[in-house]
Amino acid sequence: MHLPTVHKLGRGHRDKLQQFITITGASEKVALQALKASDWHLEGAFDFFYSQPQLRNLTDSRHLEELFNRYKDKYVDMIYADGITLLCNDIQVDPQDIVMLVLSWHMKAGTMCEFSKKEFIEGLQSLGIDSLEKFREKIPYMRSELKDEQKFREIYNFAFGWAKEKGQKSLALDTAIGMWQLLFAEKQWPLVDHWCQFLQARHNKAISKDTWSQLLEFAKTVSSNLTDYDAEGAWPYLIDEFVDYLNENGVTQHGQ
Repeated sequence: MHLPTVHKLGRGHRDKLQQFITITGASEKVALQALKASDWHLEGAFDFFYSQPQLRNLTDSRHLEELFNRYKDKYVDMIYADGITLLCNDIQVDPQDIVMLVLSWHMKAGTMCEFSKKEFIEGLQSLGIDSLEKFREKIPYMRSELKDEQKFREIYNFAFGWAKEKGQKSLALDTAIGMWQLLFAEKQWPLVDHWCQFLQARHNKAISKDTWSQLLEFAKTVSSNLTDYDAEGAWPYLIDEFVDYLNENGVTQHGQ
């Protein structure tokens, strides 16, 4: 199919093209193809695009290979901290930015601060990224995924396995606290700082997977003044202790 170059398009067509790219995250080439196939009707172009899975994430494997080689370690087929720092520079994102956690979730990365070749390439394919330009364009989309409750839960639960040290069952306390502050900055849980202070004062041990996953339920279902907290509920003992700690310290009015 012969596609017109963008600068030859009329104003109305250019606007539709821009709108299509903004909504679907498609590349310019794919957007043009979908709009041409539907005679420049946006609705038809969306139908065309969503009915063709191979169009949605059209990536060039040669470009993916080049991207991987740019960041990989000199001696092994892995991307480590130095490569991730370079990637962050390239896409203009701080390495501590939560969007790097979302990216790692898309890559199904096994461990923080490293990507295998398979994780990196398959993750980028699933996102439809095969260039730094597309990478930068995808950042707002990845950020917006945190606002989707189901995806946030998946990313939150993924973070536990990703952040813990290899071979460990639990998550080191300081790592867990760092991750909670990162994640709950997105979710705006008013008690996150009290929770972290409580853990440092009273617990000072690694965090189990059960505590990790239950805390999200607690943050979502129990209001910050604890009026709807049920002491008979099946919360892990650590969460029950946290509620006692809040009451002792007069942080909430619950039970007073």
